[in-house]
Amino acid sequence: MARKKTKTKTKSKTTKQSKKISWVLSKQQKIVLGSFLFLLGLALLFSFISYFFSWQADQSTLSELSDRSVESQNWLNKFGAALGDLFIYQGFGLAAFTLAILVTLSGFYYFFDKPRKKLQGFWFWGIIVMLWFATFLGFFAETNPLLGGMVGFELNDFLQDFIGLIGTILVLAFVAIVYFAIRLKLTPEHIGQFFAKRKQAIASEFNRSDDEGNEFVDTAFDKDNIELPQEEVEETPEEPQLKTTPTPTETPVKQETETKETPKATEDDDFEIEIEETVEEEEVVENLSTKLVQDFGEFDPTLELSNYRFPTIELLKDYTKGQSITVDQEELEENKNRIVDTLKNYKIDIAHIKATVGPTVTLYEIVPEAGVRISKIKNLEDDIALSLAALGIRIIAPIPGKGTIGIEVPNKNARIVSMRSAIASPKFQNAEMELPLTLGKTISNETFVVDLAKMPHLLMAGATGQGKSVGLNAILTSLLYKKHPAEVKFVLVDPKKVELTLFNKIERHYLAKLPDSEDAIITDNTKVINTLNSLCIEMDKRYDLLKDAMARNIKEYNAKFKKRKLNPNDGHKFLPYIVLVIDEFADLIMTAGKEVETPIARLAQLARAIGIHLIVATQRPSVNVITGIIKANFPARIAFRVTSKIDSRTILDSQGADQLIGRGDMLYTQGNNLIRVQCAFVDTPEVEKITDFIGAQKAYPEAHQLPEYVGEEGGTSLDIDASDRDALFMDAAEVIVTAQQGSASLLQRKLKLGYNRAGRIIDQLEAAGIVGPFEGSKARQVLVADMNALHQQLNNE
Repeated sequence: MARKKTKTKTKSKTTKQSKKISWVLSKQQKIVLGSFLFLLGLALLFSFISYFFSWQADQSTLSELSDRSVESQNWLNKFGAALGDLFIYQGFGLAAFTLAILVTLSGFYYFFDKPRKKLQGFWFWGIIVMLWFATFLGFFAETNPLLGGMVGFELNDFLQDFIGLIGTILVLAFVAIVYFAIRLKLTPEHIGQFFAKRKQAIASEFNRSDDEGNEFVDTAFDKDNIELPQEEVEETPEEPQLKTTPTPTETPVKQETETKETPKATEDDDFEIEIEETVEEEEVVENLSTKLVQDFGEFDPTLELSNYRFPTIELLKDYTKGQSITVDQEELEENKNRIVDTLKNYKIDIAHIKATVGPTVTLYEIVPEAGVRISKIKNLEDDIALSLAALGIRIIAPIPGKGTIGIEVPNKNARIVSMRSAIASPKFQNAEMELPLTLGKTISNETFVVDLAKMPHLLMAGATGQGKSVGLNAILTSLLYKKHPAEVKFVLVDPKKVELTLFNKIERHYLAKLPDSEDAIITDNTKVINTLNSLCIEMDKRYDLLKDAMARNIKEYNAKFKKRKLNPNDGHKFLPYIVLVIDEFADLIMTAGKEVETPIARLAQLARAIGIHLIVATQRPSVNVITGIIKANFPARIAFRVTSKIDSRTILDSQGADQLIGRGDMLYTQGNNLIRVQCAFVDTPEVEKITDFIGAQKAYPEAHQLPEYVGEEGGTSLDIDASDRDALFMDAAEVIVTAQQGSASLLQRKLKLGYNRAGRIIDQLEAAGIVGPFEGSKARQVLVADMNALHQQLNNE
């Protein structure tokens, strides 16, 4: 008996414990959870709606969520901007509204304690609809990234990579059919019945109106003929088409109307109908834009400088003097034997070997015997370099698109690739590109031409003296030989102050600068920040113009403007391409930091469609200079020789740049395979001749003007009355002079002040001449040396 009692006690304990652990919500918990979800859904709706109006202005606040002084234009401030960026831009685009509706609906169900079986169905089909719309709107992601979001674009791109455009459309159509058939329970019979009902309703409406008219006529005739004798009615024969026999009460009436119709018609014959002739309107065959084109021709942006002459090829020096590549047979044979012997020493047999001679490097293509591992040859890179006694051996295992292994060996007698040969090549002269660049020649001695508009931005890196400045000169020379001054403008940033100085001569032809700026080539870092922000303003203005013109990119916009479909009175104008060139990016990052990185990231992310392209060069490709945001938006990269494999991986995401031989030897990638190119050499005297030739011609009245940008200045130059100074002014001055660091954050820490009060005291210190003006992210300069000088200065006031 005692054992039984203990068992019953343990059972009761377990049942009590199981009752405590329960996931069923009480009435109050459901009300709280429902109200939370309902209000959260409303917050999502408000933030999403506001995000479409303020997302461009709020981009800069996303990285400063913790800074209370920064405000956002979103209706829910920085929280709403972050939600919109997460769910719309980085998420599902317009389809994200489905998520807000589902959350609001869930709150409604929990608040009123509705059965949640339907709610599960809403969530299941709602998520499918959201993914479907995001994927469908991904087709238009290049026009507007907010339509499908990043998820929609990636889903669409993923499907197209595997099943193509037609396959993607078929998959979306199948999902739509599944939704209509299972969720909405629509079948072809329902659709047929719907159209049949509509057709029947239209027909009945038509018959009803016709019957009403007939009844009016019948009743009118009945009133006139009600006293006619019966014999006259019986003489009228019945119509043969009528199969139904009328009732006795209906027959006389119908016959009376029929007999009365004939005499009525004879009475109407005495009157002639007067028909008024209407004049048809003439059809408009041509609209205003086509008429303007026929009368005046298409708009020509080059008309103002119609006599402009492009630089001639004679301005460039021919370093080769027409000589072709000389093949040193002895060198080729010697290198081949050494490669074969080195591989045989490690028991690797070769079935075939082929040599392709380039200007500076020879490519040996090897076909190994069956069963040889590629990694085994790849690991012998240093051994082959030792046997050949050559600098910069690079092994490509395997060569993309070929079943061979490549070994690149530098030539003993390197040949200069002249800019003249690259410019004169048919590949460059006949290039149908928006912004063609000829970078040099490949290993197979083919001129390498790419389109900057398709890149859309270019990142260059390499150690000092390896050819970056020559590469920039080659890029600028390519555009000068191909594009008219009305078609392209350059914004040149040169922190070194000596590399791009020669291009000052073409300021009024090709350069763009800020208003009231003396030098078109920017060397001061503060002006760089203002110029970058000015380009962001220009980008936003151009997007507004494209939106009004209903054009997807600058090419379509300019084509419409040339065909005179856009009215200049509405603010439309021909938009030239703008190429921003930064010669030393690392120096800007060191001095300005995020003030430079943020506008560059904005331009790199958004500016390709409106014709602003970036070319950024740096000699230090470290991760704190080339950050993840910069790399993500610069798919096209050029790597000259670097000093370490780490730098090579930073710029190219793979090694190889550390094995180049220098002097213009470079690797180019646009997100896929690496291409080795010998950069075309253009010397300073050649650039000087080209700029002199262009500068001597008729130019525009001034350089292309960028929008004015007024920087955010924290200080003030106004005099502040001593009586209006803060009570802690003296203490703050002593803290600043002692620390020799003029910053508001220092006063916040030392004097335990808020940000606004510390900022006001800093303004008062500037007006008193104790600290210098605002200098961006750097601390202000302290103008007073020590405490004695401080007291003396304040006493003199």
